[in-house]
Amino acid sequence: MQSRLIYSSDHALFRDNVRRFLQAELEPNIEEWEKEGLVPREFWLKSAENGLLCCGVPEEYGGAGADFYYNMVVSEEVGYALGGASLGFGIHSDIVAYYMLNNGTEALKKKWLPKMVSAEAISALGMTEPGAGSDLKAIRTTAIRDGDEYVINGQKTFISNGQHADFVVLACKTDPNAGAKGISMILVETDRPGFERGRNLDKIGQKAADTSEMFFNDVRVPVENLLGQEGEGFAMMMDELPRERMTVAVRAHAESQRAFDLAAQYVKERKAFGKHLIEFQNTQFKLAEIKTELAVGWAYIDQCLVKIEAESLGPEEGAMAKLWTTETATKIIDTCLQLFGGYGYMVEYPISRLYVDNRVRRIYGGSTEIMKLLISRHV
Repeated sequence: MQSRLIYSSDHALFRDNVRRFLQAELEPNIEEWEKEGLVPREFWLKSAENGLLCCGVPEEYGGAGADFYYNMVVSEEVGYALGGASLGFGIHSDIVAYYMLNNGTEALKKKWLPKMVSAEAISALGMTEPGAGSDLKAIRTTAIRDGDEYVINGQKTFISNGQHADFVVLACKTDPNAGAKGISMILVETDRPGFERGRNLDKIGQKAADTSEMFFNDVRVPVENLLGQEGEGFAMMMDELPRERMTVAVRAHAESQRAFDLAAQYVKERKAFGKHLIEFQNTQFKLAEIKTELAVGWAYIDQCLVKIEAESLGPEEGAMAKLWTTETATKIIDTCLQLFGGYGYMVEYPISRLYVDNRVRRIYGGSTEIMKLLISRHV
């Protein structure tokens, strides 16, 4: 991942620092955090001190003002790190921060962005509902204006950073009768009366990720918490979803890279029938196929990242990146686990964690089937 042309020597140096930090602070602790079902807030604070959060936030709001490639270096290294799938940095740094930057009022930016950079405030994005997953037009949460406030009622589920979140950027209907044109995005602080966190959901993978339900019962927020204008929420989500899907794609491909690296090391050490596994032609061919798929994937990811930086990435391109990398990751990680034999099924072997952690990437950020639908519209 370090020799790609889009990254400079400064990016490479930053990558080394991020990898060392995650190896020292995340990987030795992930088993304990998985048992607890939560990555501690102290880890978020340490990550902020080491410059891992909100790299692209301008200096005037407390950030480094770096290009988006720095965000993607973090996402790649989080994907490569064992247990990194449980970290909610992508939602916080790559998605919510840009909703704020691109659509928030100056007052909201000054209040929240510095806290996001420092991890004083952790953010979440409230889109998915029990009856509305990839179909965002079907959301039922409402925000009805009452004087200088919105009164919010509804429910969200599968919300990353749900237990830690100090605020959520919420997709809701300000005009329930206007379809997609009635959707708005509103910042809701989680200490407001009427807000309730549901349970921390039990998942087959990403066990340390705080993925939660959220309930809104007559929650009142000032109209100043609106991002953009009323009715612009759906268009806002369509603008930001390609960035979100690239974050998912980058992490998925980094997980594939880690699976390959683990398998390549293992087959050089493990023997069967008096030979190292790497000496068998089947092993060589499998690894050759994966190495090629990784190179092709990184090349397309880089092409898309250049377009993100130029603000020209199309929705179908983000969908194509997510579709290919997540589907390919399932195949790559499964193949790598197979090379471990029975040991690959043991929890103590890192390949098993990659296997269960990666699976959801074909679902969230828009399912594989939705990605195909989006791409087909541009055929």
